[in-house]
Amino acid sequence: MVKAVFAGSFDPPTNGHLDIIKRASQLFDSIDVVISYNPQKKYLFSENERYEMMQEIVKNYKNVSVHIWQGLIVKYAEKADAKVLIRGIRSTNDFVYEFELAHMNQNLNPKIETLFLPTKEKYKIIKSSSIKELAMFGGDISNMVPEIVERAVKEKLSDNQLKNSEIML
Repeated sequence: MVKAVFAGSFDPPTNGHLDIIKRASQLFDSIDVVISYNPQKKYLFSENERYEMMQEIVKNYKNVSVHIWQGLIVKYAEKADAKVLIRGIRSTNDFVYEFELAHMNQNLNPKIETLFLPTKEKYKIIKSSSIKELAMFGGDISNMVPEIVERAVKEKLSDNQLKNSEIML
């Protein structure tokens, strides 16, 4: 049985992430989707909110489970007895970054391989940071994220705008 790990901040989860999960679930016996948490980083959603959204999004995939992890992802893979790290690639910029990361992980644990899955054309411009910015300015994100995520982003941004306007008063 080959277990793989697909890790990311997923802030928020996108249709591109879901496509990688779907395709990977057809290639591996088991996929751990790992919500990375870095206390030094600022997120729109807490790790628990991201976890809950991802749980809902992948609930129909019998071989996919969702986890939260703080630390090196290669250490998670070791603990979970996973043999493969899955990385989605949208562009050559992604490839350069992910290629260097793959070498670092290979040095940390040569038994764990990294597999790059190129995104489908329709998802190549979708980035979580762009989605948050677009939504903040009232743009339509409905074709970039699952419906549950769209609702959560709109709710979170309206809450933040309310708090910001109260601070300004």
